[in-house]
Amino acid sequence: MLVLARKVEESIMIGDDITIKVISMDKGMVKIGIDAPKNVSILRSELVEDVKDSNIAASKGSEIQNIDKLTKMLKK
Repeated sequence: MLVLARKVEESIMIGDDITIKVISMDKGMVKIGIDAPKNVSILRSELVEDVKDSNIAASKGSEIQNIDKLTKMLKK
């Protein structure tokens, strides 16, 4: 991981077409702006983790349902 210090209004370039700019810093919070092509997906990591956890939970529930259905079919 590359760690850089930046001041307000300073930027970081990623490749030729992505810019991350420090917009403001206040009370322990940093606001950043990201300028990237529309085809680049930008997501907050906590949302990605929430979706991942939801998908895992949903798949576990469907596995139990599928096992119950299979058990009923085998009993016939």
